[in-house]
Amino acid sequence: MYPKIISFHTPKFLRGIFPDHLTINSYGLCIGIGIIAAYFIIYYKTKFKGINKDNLSELFLWCFLAAFIGGKLLFYLEDPSKFLNNPALMLKNLGNGFVFYGSLLLVVPTMYFWLRYYKIPFWPFMDGVAFGGPVLHSFGRLGCFLAGCCHGKICSNSFGVIFSDPDSAASIKNVPLYPTQLFDIGINLMTLLIVYLVSKKQQFKGQLFLIYIALYAIGRAINENFRGDDERGFLFGGLITYSQFIAAILIMLSATAWYFLSKKSKLKEN
Repeated sequence: MYPKIISFHTPKFLRGIFPDHLTINSYGLCIGIGIIAAYFIIYYKTKFKGINKDNLSELFLWCFLAAFIGGKLLFYLEDPSKFLNNPALMLKNLGNGFVFYGSLLLVVPTMYFWLRYYKIPFWPFMDGVAFGGPVLHSFGRLGCFLAGCCHGKICSNSFGVIFSDPDSAASIKNVPLYPTQLFDIGINLMTLLIVYLVSKKQQFKGQLFLIYIALYAIGRAINENFRGDDERGFLFGGLITYSQFIAAILIMLSATAWYFLSKKSKLKEN
């Protein structure tokens, strides 16, 4: 598609500090827009729960760091021998190749400890994240689509899209592929709609976040069947992918948390 939005010569007074040519990549631009959009959505949804713009900005910085580390770590762990045998690849792939679940699994504990430190209720805040998370993730997947990463298998029907740009991250070029990045956006937007509808009759704190996690995990597990980037890793002799395994765990954890939180809410009502 369009991995690079624009390239231009660096102004003379900045040369020596920056490269002679600067490029705005579609993936980074989409991530940046997604972060800004998610910031304001989460702020709007949580400003009455002890959150202000200053401490939310601090939390976003911590989460950005956690997302980077977690996403990269799981990316490396999907094929550890590849990077152990050639450690230079770790530095070469430092700016690309992230796994959403790796980011999620480190961001949530980061949020928990940060919120606990500032004595801000965890579950009400996470319900706000249930609105901002799908938006950020959708922009991220749009960046993936434009860059060509996270693509699908070869597609023989009208759904197929072709990645022909030489700079595209797609490992298969000039052949129709399933647009799994767009499927993921659809999953996120559908999840966001359901979260919004449930929020009108929310039964307990944390319910919206658990719906977000469970629905995305289900959708992602299905979408994995259409993915064509095999480097993401498989388990149990190729039976399932890493992401499908993590999705199953998240669904079980969400169901367990749902049971205890709803039970706790009913006890308070009684």
